[in-house]
Amino acid sequence: MAERSSPVSFRYLGTVTAFFAAILVTSNVSSSAKIVDLGFSVFTIPLAFDGGTILFPLSYVFADILTEVYGFRASRRVIWTGFVCLALSSLCFGLLGVLPGEAVWERGAGQAAYRAILGGMSSGGIVAASLAGYLAGEFSNSVILSRMKIAFKGRFLWIRTIGSTLAGEFLDSLVFVLAAALAGVFPWESVVSLILTNYCFKCALEVLLTPFTYFVTGRLKKAEGVDVYDNGVKYRLF
Repeated sequence: MAERSSPVSFRYLGTVTAFFAAILVTSNVSSSAKIVDLGFSVFTIPLAFDGGTILFPLSYVFADILTEVYGFRASRRVIWTGFVCLALSSLCFGLLGVLPGEAVWERGAGQAAYRAILGGMSSGGIVAASLAGYLAGEFSNSVILSRMKIAFKGRFLWIRTIGSTLAGEFLDSLVFVLAAALAGVFPWESVVSLILTNYCFKCALEVLLTPFTYFVTGRLKKAEGVDVYDNGVKYRLF
């Protein structure tokens, strides 16, 4: 298997990008739509989480796969591609929000219900919060994973994915929830609970999906015929 410092062309990178973008957009719509309460507490803090928490951690799993197989620069391109898709979805929801509603729809659902459920997406609040959290969390996750791969000479993938996730998910959860609360998407009284639950759930899912990460990275490396190391790469956002 060849080692490359940077990707040239890959067969399956487009497929992974499509999954990543779909997860990102769907999880952000879910975050705006509902807050779930599990009905119990940890140290008097209720375990409530936004709907996107169920799906969003998978974006970290795919980001780990992207960085491990294709390298940081390919991962960076995919991350920004995902956010373009997210911005377009926000624009669409915003446009729908200002268009007049049909009479039967107004009686059954109505503009108030639309604003209550999809207000975060249509106003850009969730999008802004997600972008802020992702810039802090996802890029730090990818950088840490990339540097650890070089330091560990490609060994101990489970230590690298879990270790980078512990740092990245903390920053992501903290910045995302605080920014969403500032934008009026989440109530301030739920901030601590949401940060705690988001972080614990995301990290637990990363650990549980470690066998999946091993399987997919192994198959992709074999199929693509590469194992990218980011030697000499400058870790820039753009």
